[in-house]
Amino acid sequence: MLFIVLLLVAIGDVVSISSPITPFTTYRYSTELEKGIADLWWTVDNGAKDITFELHMKTTGWVALGISPGGGMEGADIGVGWIDTEGKVHFQDRHAFDFVKPVIDNTTENWLALRGRESNGWTAIQFRRLLDTCDPMDVEIKSGTNVIIYAYGLTDPVGDINYHQNRRGSRMIPLQSYANPPTENKFTGLDYFEFRLNNYAVPSNDTTYHCKVYKAPARYSRKRHAIAHKTMIDPNNVDLVHHLVLYECDQTVKFDDNNLPDGACDDYYREFSHCLSNTATVWAVGGEEIVEFPTEAGYPVGGDFGIKYYVIEMHYNNPKLIPNRRDNTGIRFYIGKELRQYDLGYLAFGTSSNALALTIPPKVDQFTVDSFCPSEFSKGDEFATRCVYNTMNKNEVTLGGQRTTDEMCSQIFTYYPRVKDLYGCFSMNHPDAWQAIRNRVSNNFNNTEMLDWIKNIEWTPTVAAQWQEFYNDASRMVIYSAVNNTKSEILAALPKYKDLPIKSCQTESI
Repeated sequence: MLFIVLLLVAIGDVVSISSPITPFTTYRYSTELEKGIADLWWTVDNGAKDITFELHMKTTGWVALGISPGGGMEGADIGVGWIDTEGKVHFQDRHAFDFVKPVIDNTTENWLALRGRESNGWTAIQFRRLLDTCDPMDVEIKSGTNVIIYAYGLTDPVGDINYHQNRRGSRMIPLQSYANPPTENKFTGLDYFEFRLNNYAVPSNDTTYHCKVYKAPARYSRKRHAIAHKTMIDPNNVDLVHHLVLYECDQTVKFDDNNLPDGACDDYYREFSHCLSNTATVWAVGGEEIVEFPTEAGYPVGGDFGIKYYVIEMHYNNPKLIPNRRDNTGIRFYIGKELRQYDLGYLAFGTSSNALALTIPPKVDQFTVDSFCPSEFSKGDEFATRCVYNTMNKNEVTLGGQRTTDEMCSQIFTYYPRVKDLYGCFSMNHPDAWQAIRNRVSNNFNNTEMLDWIKNIEWTPTVAAQWQEFYNDASRMVIYSAVNNTKSEILAALPKYKDLPIKSCQTESI
């Protein structure tokens, strides 16, 4: 039996805060939304089931902060505020039905201003709202990653807010953690080691995958346990770094320690093909920085632990083709003073990240993709995972892939005790299922021809519903991932699971 661990995470201490205004109070979290332009502080009160924000923006006009269901204006729940010439705070609860000016939410006023001030060309407003208002024009703030949008105007409204033009942005931020995680101060004084890029020149390309091999620290003659790690995103490149994956290399892999591979991943995949089976940890946009392991387990390092090399895979998303950026992003592992009872391992589940594994119709409120790993993978354990997509803001089909505009469906879990050669399990619709939906029988499966057919589908609500049925019932190819031991099997149908009932919303206005 494996123990699956939900990692406890936290945003680190204040970094790169630009505002010259001192916050009204002390907050649990803070982040820079946009360098030199916008800063945000917040604290969640789980007892009162509310969240208090403080937004600072470099303007003496109106400021806005919103919770978005999908990253854009459509469906967003937005608070808009400003300070008038007499120092009075004005605040409005608004809702955006589309990519147009958000309207005032007259159903209930759920964004409540507490206080505000202007100083040195900046505006600071403190406000509060319930985590779940039960208002259909609001967006619930759930545990995990939330999409934050923000904007500002140059002047106070005269009648109504004016258009923000390009004075806007968005961030994926975990406003509410699953638990009460520690700050980095907890690990002060502990030994640590780091894998970091060294002033890497980020190409001015839309999408870049950069890989670098690191040698495991040699100073640990006996096995030690890392008890936590911190992902260190270069503060100058928060807008470019999309995700970071740290892989363990197979114990048999050897490199020239004086010339470790470092460059575009496509140029080196063959050289370190045995370094991409087991994930050691992962961070993506919207993830949090500090991860602490459970007290009974730790990540093994040194001694008789056989991993000698690691690979960091960096994904940079640079749609504006920004040149001349240098990056020093990396990861730090904190070493505990004592060895713990169990070694930690990592398991990856989900759906393969390619177009024929993920084909998601446009204009669908909810499209589910299920994955299943039978007990043959881990004796006595079965794993079922689900990804749910909303494509109401899409006009074309969304495909699986590596670009930011593509989709993925992957879940990384920490577990203990660690099992040798137990790394990952992925699934995708079997080629026979794809042939069947096209009413074709052929021994030769042509990916290009299939993708051309998919891209030419006329997506109506009826066709999208049929597509969901196809995904629910299609046979699957299940792939077990292990070093030098990747194998696959056919799963005729997915097991049927019943979703837990959704709790009705019960709350009171604040």
